[in-house]
Amino acid sequence: MAESTRVAQQVMWNRLISIVEEQAQALVRTAFSTSVREAGDLSAGVYDGEGRMLAQAVTGTPGHVNAMADAVGHFMRRIGVATMAEGDVYLTNDPWEGTGHKHDITVVTPVFVYGKLVGFFACTAHVTDIGGRGFGADADDVHEEGLALPIMRLMDRGEVDGTLMALIRANVREPDQLVGDIFALASCNGIGQRRLTEMMAEFGLADLTDIAAFILTSSREATIARIAALPRGSADGHMAIDGYSVPVDLRVRVTIEADRIVTDWAGTSGLDPKGINVPLVYTKAYACYALKCAVAPEIPNNAGSLSPFEITAPEDCIVNARPPAPVALRHVIGHMVPDTVFDALDKLIPDLVPAEGAGCLCNFQLSLRPRTDAPAPTDAVRAEVLTFNSGGSGARPGLDGMNATAFPSGVMTMPVEATEQVGPVIVWRKELRPDSGGAGRRRGGLGQFMEVGAREGHEFDISAMLDRIDHPARGRRGGADGAPTSIGRDDGVAMRGKGRQRVPHGRVVRMAFPGGGGYGAPSERAEAEVRRDLMLGYISAETARDVHGWDEAAIAAALEAAARGEET
Repeated sequence: MAESTRVAQQVMWNRLISIVEEQAQALVRTAFSTSVREAGDLSAGVYDGEGRMLAQAVTGTPGHVNAMADAVGHFMRRIGVATMAEGDVYLTNDPWEGTGHKHDITVVTPVFVYGKLVGFFACTAHVTDIGGRGFGADADDVHEEGLALPIMRLMDRGEVDGTLMALIRANVREPDQLVGDIFALASCNGIGQRRLTEMMAEFGLADLTDIAAFILTSSREATIARIAALPRGSADGHMAIDGYSVPVDLRVRVTIEADRIVTDWAGTSGLDPKGINVPLVYTKAYACYALKCAVAPEIPNNAGSLSPFEITAPEDCIVNARPPAPVALRHVIGHMVPDTVFDALDKLIPDLVPAEGAGCLCNFQLSLRPRTDAPAPTDAVRAEVLTFNSGGSGARPGLDGMNATAFPSGVMTMPVEATEQVGPVIVWRKELRPDSGGAGRRRGGLGQFMEVGAREGHEFDISAMLDRIDHPARGRRGGADGAPTSIGRDDGVAMRGKGRQRVPHGRVVRMAFPGGGGYGAPSERAEAEVRRDLMLGYISAETARDVHGWDEAAIAAALEAAARGEET
């Protein structure tokens, strides 16, 4: 291949990445749901005419985009390529042919140039409500978890399916919000479509065949080269987590071969009766993400760079759930997949991967209504408020863990102001949780304290989606465990980490989100870093004394320096 041709194809590859990033940012700006606008719980990508992902947006979550990598092939099969036309837009929330649960809606738009189908744009967003029991783990099968939207046409040659819109509106609690999100998804695909058409005209392309071959071949070869440089071998990883009512064991065997890495989930717990089961497409998404982070983080995500990673799991284990298993909270288990893979990788490639972190997002949804124990004010309303929050990430071999940062999902914590403006919610407290990061040569990231209630005249149900209550994040190579999760009411009533629970009028829910595990022995932590932690309030005087061996005089001096506003 001539050097000039390679340069041109690299320019086009970069252009595709910028196009899908613009696509994603358009979705952020136009979406109705705070989970998209504020938390970035979305994905966007461009595909060739064979349905292979060529580029993904940086904005978004690996659970969405890596799962969405397989989705376009399902759309092509279900809709029928021969029936596709300009102006068509398709959608689904099928957990097994989309991104793992009904609360994610995937929209796919075919791209035509000079009347010829050349590719597709796809995007996904998490929606606040899809009907049914609402977002939570309480369903006994997938049919209870909300409205099912099989792969179907949203628009047929530019004409919106009015019957579909009527059915959606009749089955959800927040119809304007949901319909607004669906049209935002379709619109952002339209932006990608226009930018791609402009690029193809600029470079004189009749189709994407050559650029697709360049992207996919280059990415695959680069990833295989990274794998080939690793030591060969197999190792087992294990993690025990809370589950719904009984603990869940995640077990994986990671095998590094010359040109691929295989993860086999044999031995993992079976299906749970409640909605924490994971379709295999979502397990694949996060297992691939873990391997990409560890082995080839600089290589862009596409079908080529993902292909050397192979994931297998026994049918009807908790990470390969089949219909009609309930799967609404598949992320609670799925977000633990990377740390389980890392447990195995640490035995094969020491000093590469971080300690365990909080793993799953610390989510909850409030279903608010006028109080029922006494007359409610006339301005009391019903509302559904979903908020995403994070514990701490695990310490890395050379760096502390990140405070209140979602790994592996990358979903952002929702600001208090955004949460309170969508419903009658009051966030009484939201702050970092001192001493929650596991001690070590590198400290685990801190979790958060959070206290929430309803405005006067309202009561609510809270659907908790938490973990790490009984199984905190483990430290690595001598590092201490992170602090566990806790949840309860301000009147001392204990609450469950998962499930829908009623909160009476006037009561507040108090939550402490988990910290990440430490890395290396705490005795190896540099004195200057302990001093900085103490001055910033990341650790208490007791931790400085009991864990790091500081005397009272040194502690007092550091705290006095912090009070004077000295630099850490």
